[in-house]
Amino acid sequence: MPLGSQERPYRSHLRPACFSCRKRKSRCKIESHSTSCLMCRVHGTECLFPKNGQTDPVQGSVRSPRPHTRGQTVAKDTIRRHQPSPTTSCHSRTGDTHQTARDNSDITIVDSTTTWVEKRTPLTHLTVDNGQVQSEMTPLSIEDTENENAHIISPAVTSDNQVLSEYLSTMSNSTYGIRLIRSKRANSARQVLFTAVQKRPVGLTINPNPSYTKCEIIEKLLEPWTGQLIDIYFRKANICLPLLDESSFRSRYITSKERISPALLSSLYAHSLVYWKSEPLLPGQRCPDIRFIWNLSTEALQSELFLSPGISTITAILLNIGGRPTTAIVGNGVRLGSAVSLAYSLGLNRNPLSWDISWSEKVLRMHIWWSLLIHDRWSSLAYGTPPHLQKSLYDVPQPTAEYQLDRQDPSQRHPGAISVFFALSGLTDVLDHYLQRLYRLEKETNMPITSMELRLNRWVEGLVNDVRQIITRGTSLHIPGAPNLRLAYLSVQLLIHRIQMEDSRAKDDVDEDSLANQYICIRRTAEDLVFLIQELRQEQLDDFWLPVTAFAFPSAITFLLRCALETVRSPNELSKSGFVKLAWDLITTLRSHKSLGWDLGDICLAQYAEVVEKLAAPVDTNENSATATIYEDIIIPDDLFVDDIFSNFEG
Repeated sequence: MPLGSQERPYRSHLRPACFSCRKRKSRCKIESHSTSCLMCRVHGTECLFPKNGQTDPVQGSVRSPRPHTRGQTVAKDTIRRHQPSPTTSCHSRTGDTHQTARDNSDITIVDSTTTWVEKRTPLTHLTVDNGQVQSEMTPLSIEDTENENAHIISPAVTSDNQVLSEYLSTMSNSTYGIRLIRSKRANSARQVLFTAVQKRPVGLTINPNPSYTKCEIIEKLLEPWTGQLIDIYFRKANICLPLLDESSFRSRYITSKERISPALLSSLYAHSLVYWKSEPLLPGQRCPDIRFIWNLSTEALQSELFLSPGISTITAILLNIGGRPTTAIVGNGVRLGSAVSLAYSLGLNRNPLSWDISWSEKVLRMHIWWSLLIHDRWSSLAYGTPPHLQKSLYDVPQPTAEYQLDRQDPSQRHPGAISVFFALSGLTDVLDHYLQRLYRLEKETNMPITSMELRLNRWVEGLVNDVRQIITRGTSLHIPGAPNLRLAYLSVQLLIHRIQMEDSRAKDDVDEDSLANQYICIRRTAEDLVFLIQELRQEQLDDFWLPVTAFAFPSAITFLLRCALETVRSPNELSKSGFVKLAWDLITTLRSHKSLGWDLGDICLAQYAEVVEKLAAPVDTNENSATATIYEDIIIPDDLFVDDIFSNFEG
């Protein structure tokens, strides 16, 4: 018969649940004024209670109590205060009745009959089960989930939510995330419910990587032009020095941008800003502060380099040191050294063609290594430091047309840009031989100078079509990267002339005719360099340039001034010297290009503009000839060499 006027206790074994609730496996609760339980009234089923010893109509036998398999979750501080002994059972269950450890504190337990349906990643907390401290996940801890907190439900609606949650718990796909909490005190009848609430403000994303925050700031400063900057990079820079697979990068940028390295993305944005004014899609738009963006991207790069370096970090470093304008030579050298060390640790110095990896990954690894070689060797020439990479330590093959990125869509690449890149890689390999001679502490006397010049000439003879015309005639400068290749070639020629001059002066008997011929060759090479800069138009100024090629200008100026001092006898002759005139023409042209926004001449102008201007000024002929300086009497030290390039440079 029904329980009458007495309310059925929660999970009472003496007063079992009705047959319908037992079939549904739901909680059975009746109130004092009703003869049927709440769930039967909700479902509209008949509410019948079993008599003593009556069998279950569904199972046909008396239901035996199931062993309780889940420990009773308690607060951490309670466990610390009431540590149970190993032999004492802190938890047992008879039927469906919970029995807890005896203490006088207000410890609450989580009702295990309600399912926390929503997918979360709760932290692990301590529980007490059978006298042993175990770990168990509880969804009520403040630090349980990354995005949500448990929040108490108002007592005014507790009963409503309780009925609803119990009904929804019988449904297999329920997503009603409510947890029921009961007090341990027997005289407490009020129930406590919790629900999940958003932990952080909507739109606020927390990422443990500090570089993510820097990248987010950069994107906010560049909005809504981030997409255009990515287009600029692939159209201007990546075709001349391939670092990224465009199709793969764009696909990931659209579908899963969060998987892209924030340091890489920040460096790409900053790298593209130098082309802002030449972009036709950004007419009249204010360009953000480039130096501020570069500082943010460098901080993002340093954070990633410290926390989670990888192949993408090397790419970000190459974009960073290859960016313009150049303002931190020491910092670039440090980052380049980090990239080299990381590349060795990741095996980029080994030939991946025989490896069991995808073709795209093989080609990408080789392209990153080639770019690292180019930056390392040209930075060595510019900064006056030995190169990091040695030929005996890598076996990556030279770039060819077979190893192209984006081979499936060659229409996106300028037909001549890849040829210019291959030629630049070959010239970089030639430069390495000269750098080995330049920085070797023990000079080799058996290596003739002619063999060094022959190596460069053989490289020129191996060029074809438009690329050959870029080198031999200085034409076809419309090809992306062609002006940069031409300037790099002329800087190598000047380096050979320096080596030849030092070799001639080191001999006991100086051949005057040979020395005079060397001065003529130096002047012709300097003329080619000045003519190249004078012929540059806005299209070429807005083209791709390696920032380290900017050091070719101060190098040429110092070489020209040295030759002028060695070939004239008086100040009046100095101002009329052809070497000084070439230096002045170069300074004048660089000033003109600076007004058009070209930054590669800034270092040269800052160091030598005032000096060249004074030397090129005519000298008053009324001065006492006795006080005139005879420049032939000036002793030019034999070790005056490439260090002259950097004598007045301040990093």
